[in-house]
Amino acid sequence: MLARMEREPGEHIIFEGHPSWRSILGFYLKGLLGVVVACAIAAGVTRSAGDEVDSGLVTLVGIVLLVAVLVAGYVKRLFTTYTISNHRLHIRRGIIARSVQQTLINRVQNVNTRQSVLQRLLMIGDVTFDTAADFDFDLQFAGVASPSAVVEAVHRAQREADAPAPGRR
Repeated sequence: MLARMEREPGEHIIFEGHPSWRSILGFYLKGLLGVVVACAIAAGVTRSAGDEVDSGLVTLVGIVLLVAVLVAGYVKRLFTTYTISNHRLHIRRGIIARSVQQTLINRVQNVNTRQSVLQRLLMIGDVTFDTAADFDFDLQFAGVASPSAVVEAVHRAQREADAPAPGRR
């Protein structure tokens, strides 16, 4: 089960998501190329041992590697989580080795979206957040399916963070 971000008192989730499956198509294409090369090597090795290519072994190698590439891409996407709450931005990556980036929502100064031509065709984009820090500390939600929805979620979180708490003026 995926671990969720631990919330602070009064904190609620406004947006939670993962990179779009379309954002890892490049990974899958490279993996497919690797599978083809591995199958060619397997065919060459089995042919040097005899006159015939062992098509069963080549097929098995191809299927095993293709499944490994598909699972690796899925796991990579599944274990990257982007969260926006009314208190902070949070990025969690990894299974065993884990990387976590977060910043308070009121430290976000600029929200920028970027879409290359290919990303526009795939209907994905990257959202970067410039923060109020003394060093270059920027967060990025890479390959999200609806960059404009992420921007709106940040603006909503900032409005909620700026609003006075109930009972206070």
